[in-house]
Amino acid sequence: MKPVLNPVFDAFWRAAAYCLHPRVIALSFLPLAIMAALTMGLSYFFWQGAVDATAAWLQSSAMLSTALGWLGSMGLSGIKTAIAPLLITIAATPFIVIGSLLMVALLMSPSIVGLVAERRFDKLERKKGASLLGSLAWSLGSALMALVALCASVLLWLIPPLILIVPPLIWGWLTYRVMVFDALADHASAQERRAIFKLHRSKLLVIGIVGGYLGAAPGLIWASGTLFAVMFFVLVPLAIWIYTLVFAFTSLWFTHYCLAALEQLRADAALASRMPGATPFIGSLIGSPSGSPTGSSSGSSPSPARELPSGSAAAPPADKFPPATLPHA
Repeated sequence: MKPVLNPVFDAFWRAAAYCLHPRVIALSFLPLAIMAALTMGLSYFFWQGAVDATAAWLQSSAMLSTALGWLGSMGLSGIKTAIAPLLITIAATPFIVIGSLLMVALLMSPSIVGLVAERRFDKLERKKGASLLGSLAWSLGSALMALVALCASVLLWLIPPLILIVPPLIWGWLTYRVMVFDALADHASAQERRAIFKLHRSKLLVIGIVGGYLGAAPGLIWASGTLFAVMFFVLVPLAIWIYTLVFAFTSLWFTHYCLAALEQLRADAALASRMPGATPFIGSLIGSPSGSPTGSSSGSSPSPARELPSGSAAAPPADKFPPATLPHA
């Protein structure tokens, strides 16, 4: 019997392969053009003023001025001119990342979902569980919550180990929220979407956190653009394009995983519906009134386990689906 690949890794390698598809590469240039134009435009008008204001603030602080003077006496006088641009870059990075993520979600995700559905899930019914407006509202609300979390945790970034943990976790949570919603918006009903969020939350969060760490890497290029002013107009667009490709890859990863999970969920629901006295399968998973979970609120004892019809195999748990049964890559 052919071994079944773990669903997370199966979706990972498929996403990596799809990143080389000409349509995905071509789509990545649109968010790049918009974000690069916004970043360069804002830098042109506000960069020097922001740097001067930050440098003046650093000079006005006796403690910071003493620290910078000590670094100068140690032969690190160049850091005095680099610290202000670096602080501006650190402050701007969350907005660059969130802007890139929202651009990918708005401009690339619908086409990415269409590409994956066309090649792997052409028979999967589209139930249109969310509109474009609903998806946009969900993404903006999630981004606002992530910004609040970043601002609330900024003091933790001063502790060396935590700066490598806290921001990627927040980026991962945001990526998970936005990308999963977009991956399921066209095909899943609202009830199915809630069921997948509930059943697969841990695996989806893992994908999001890995995407969050991948999204932290371009920040090194973005930051180096402030230290090497001559290369600024090359390194910054390059960093934004890498952000775009990372989020495009993450979107593909979520799409492959979520659509496979949705296909398996519907297969389990169809099998459960053939059971005698069956209650709505998906409703029971999310605990909705239409499908009450085992046991009732009136205090009655749980109903006995039902037997499957003769000749039917037991349905696997909804969070275990075999990618090998899907048609083709």
